[in-house]
Amino acid sequence: MVFIDDKPYAWQADMTLADLLARLPDGDIYAVVKFDGKLISRPFFASTMVPDGARIVPVPMIAGG
Repeated sequence: MVFIDDKPYAWQADMTLADLLARLPDGDIYAVVKFDGKLISRPFFASTMVPDGARIVPVPMIAGG
């Protein structure tokens, strides 16, 4: 089990952060996520393995001026 915004999602062996975000309806909009307390950017989603019990918080990008 992994947690995205404290909601449980099924975990599977060899799952990457990109695989996990692909399950979310809006997973493709995130450029950064907080992954077990560390910030991970999109270029590293496909190479970041997700261990069982991981906690992920997608970080929305906000623009303004």
